[in-house]
Amino acid sequence: MSTITVERHEHVGAPPAAVLPHLADLTRWQGWSPWEGADPDLHREYAGEPGSVGATYAWSGNRKAGAGSMRVTEVTPDGVVVALEFTKPFRSSSVSRFVLVPTGDGTDVTWRMESPRTFMTRVFPLDKLVGPDFEKGLRQLRAVVERG
Repeated sequence: MSTITVERHEHVGAPPAAVLPHLADLTRWQGWSPWEGADPDLHREYAGEPGSVGATYAWSGNRKAGAGSMRVTEVTPDGVVVALEFTKPFRSSSVSRFVLVPTGDGTDVTWRMESPRTFMTRVFPLDKLVGPDFEKGLRQLRAVVERG
């Protein structure tokens, strides 16, 4: 089965070691995630050691927030991989990779999502659907990290 990739980039004025905890620790996503605020009554459930492989985050909310779970599958000094499962508004699976590349004055962060090509991804173009959210999230991540 072929895949669809959505990818966005942002430069953060801090070293990778300062960016990594905000990505690896799912409890810290509330500080920068572009989907925060979609449902003020969102139910969140965390399990596992924050910032470690195997840590999970499950949520359920209104129609805008949907429901699903994330699981950290890889944490290295140069990035984080998260498996994502949506159960509402429709079922889907994808993998998000955050790649951290040190530069002279900070870190280039890439947020890449790979999802199987399905009927739903043909009907709803993922790049147009989530690309702007990735851009917003990366801007918010940059702001959080650079604030220290």
